Amino acid sequence: MGTSMTQLTSSKPRPTTSHLRWWICGLLFFGSTVNYIDRGTIAILAPHLQAIFHITESDYGWIIAAFMWAYAIFMLISGGIIDWLGTRVGYGLAMGWWSLAAMGHALARGVMSFGVMRFLLGAGEAGNFPASIKAVAEWFPKRERALATGIFNSGTNVGTVISYPIVGAILLHWGWKAAFIITGLLGFVCLVVWLALYRLPRFHSRLSEAELELIESREKDEIDEPESKISWKKLLGHRQAWGFTLAKFMTDPIWWFYIFWLPKYLVQVRGFSIAQLEWFGTIPFLAAIVGSVGGGWLSGFLMRRGWSVNAARKTAMAVCAFSMPAGIAAVLSGNVWIALALISISTSAHQGWSANVFTLASDIFPKRDVASVVGLGGAAGAVGGMIIAPLAGYILQFTHSYVPLFIICGTMHPIALGVVQLIIPRIHPITQSSRPEQI
Repeated sequence: MGTSMTQLTSSKPRPTTSHLRWWICGLLFFGSTVNYIDRGTIAILAPHLQAIFHITESDYGWIIAAFMWAYAIFMLISGGIIDWLGTRVGYGLAMGWWSLAAMGHALARGVMSFGVMRFLLGAGEAGNFPASIKAVAEWFPKRERALATGIFNSGTNVGTVISYPIVGAILLHWGWKAAFIITGLLGFVCLVVWLALYRLPRFHSRLSEAELELIESREKDEIDEPESKISWKKLLGHRQAWGFTLAKFMTDPIWWFYIFWLPKYLVQVRGFSIAQLEWFGTIPFLAAIVGSVGGGWLSGFLMRRGWSVNAARKTAMAVCAFSMPAGIAAVLSGNVWIALALISISTSAHQGWSANVFTLASDIFPKRDVASVVGLGGAAGAVGGMIIAPLAGYILQFTHSYVPLFIICGTMHPIALGVVQLIIPRIHPITQSSRPEQI
C-alpha cells in the first residue's frame, strides 16, 4: 500500500505556472521600479536639501556626477561579474549593495558626504540593467525580447512616478532622512523576492515543457550559441559593440537630465509647489511607461508581420528618435500644460528608443556575453551623464536658462540613429568565430 502511494505521488506532474516568463519579467519590473525610486529620491528632495546644506547648482551637478562616475566604472565591472556569477546571484548582490547605499544618504551632512553616498549608490545600481537584459535573453525568444525589455524598463518610469508622492509624503511627515531610509528598505524586499523566485529556465521547477520549448525556439537567422565567452579584446573588435556603446553614450544622458533636473525645472521655471510636483510632475514619467512598452511592442509587431530584425528595430528607433525634438518646443512654450505635454512626448519617445537599443545587445551577441555588452554600453551612457551633470549645473548657475539643455535633449537621438545606421548597417547575430568588422 505504501509503495503504491509513493509511486502515485511520484507520477504526478510537477506544478507549473502559465506564462512563467512574463512573471519573471514582472520580477525585473519590480527591481527596476525600486532601483529608480532609490535613484530619484535625491531629485525630489533637492530643493529642500539645497536650502538646508547651502548646496549651489554647480554643487548639485557634481553630486549627480559622482553617481555617474561610479555608474560608469561599475557598469564595466558588473556586467562581467554577472556573466561570471550568473543572473540570480549577481543581481541579488547588486540589489543588496544599492539598498544599503540608498539608506546611507541619511548620514550625509554636505556636498562631500552626499557625493560619497551617490558614488556608492551608483556602484550598486550599475548591476540593474546588465542583469535584467541578461535575464530577458535567458527567458525570452528573440521576437519577444524588445517587448519584455520595454515592460521591465517601464519600471524605471513607475519608480520615478511613485517616488514623487511617496518621497513627498515621507518628507512632510518624517523628514528627509526617513525618505532615504524607507525607500532604501524597499530594495531588501525586492532582494528577498528575487532570490526566492528566480532560476534559469531549465532549472525552474514551475516551468512547463511547452514554455521551455518556446523560450528556446529560434528565429530563422539565429545560430548556435558558443560554449565559452567572447574575450574583451575580441568583443571590442566588433563594430556592433561600438555602435551599441555610442548609442548609449549619446542618449542615456538625456534621460539622466529628465530624472535629475525636471523636478527642479518645474519648480524654478514653471512655478510648481512641492504639492503640485508630487502629482503633476509625474505626468512625463507616466507617459514614458506607455513609450517604453509601446516602443518594444512596435518592433515585435513588425517582426510578427514578417519584417526582419534589422528593419523592425530601426523603424521603431526612428519613430522614437524623431519625436524627441518635442522637448525643444516645450521649453519655448509659454503655456505650462502644453510644455508638460511636449515633455511627456519626449520622455515617452526616449523610453521607446531605450527598449529597442537595449535589445540590440541580445539581437547581436550571445547570451553568455549580453551582460558584459550591456555593461559596456551602460558605462558609456554614464560617461555621457558625467559630462551633462556638471555642464547642466554650470549652465544653470551662469545663464539661469534651461533652453540650451532642452535643445541638447531634442537633437541627440536623431544624431545617434544616424551613428547606429553607419556603424551597424545590418543587425545580425555574431559568433565567437565571427571575424570582427572594423569601423
